[in-house]
Amino acid sequence: MSVPGEPVSGAVQSISVGGRVARARMLRPRSDRSLIAGALAGVESDLELLFRRHWPRAYRAAFLIVQDAAAAEDVAQEAFVAAIRRLDRFDRQRPFGPWLGAIVSNRAIDWVRARSARREITEPELEHGSPSPPIGRYSDEVLAALAALSPEHRTVVVMRYVLEYTPGEIARALELPRGTVNSRLRRGLDALETRLRGAGLQ
Repeated sequence: MSVPGEPVSGAVQSISVGGRVARARMLRPRSDRSLIAGALAGVESDLELLFRRHWPRAYRAAFLIVQDAAAAEDVAQEAFVAAIRRLDRFDRQRPFGPWLGAIVSNRAIDWVRARSARREITEPELEHGSPSPPIGRYSDEVLAALAALSPEHRTVVVMRYVLEYTPGEIARALELPRGTVNSRLRRGLDALETRLRGAGLQ
């Protein structure tokens, strides 16, 4: 029993400190691994948080590959749905972002190829949607230079410099030889440099 005027007991101090620690833990962002575990257990809020955390990067990568805002939304959403369906097979020792990025990139390049095939049959050019906020840091000249690349070159450039994959990771994600990835990167960057120099940006 404490006496008025005496120091706070060690027990009370520990409760107070423990409360601060608990609050600090609540404020600390949860890891992807924790959110994935929650999503697999059916916690919708964890699934939504996982989506919100990775959406901007997934959308940006999709847009830079497909060059169409509406299509980029579809591609990124479909990639996320595909990732969730395979979540029980995902190795949680690996980071989630790069795994999702590989799915986005593959779906984006499939979309571009399908569009090219449609154009060969129907001819009319599809209008590109205007970029939404996550794309704002790229100038019109950079977007135009990227759009001029072939889908294969555009994809490896985006994966390397937007998603920050290593060439080896790109090779595994796209199931390509490492030499092919390096060659596409080199040619893609050369083409970008040429176009940007022509636009007066180099």
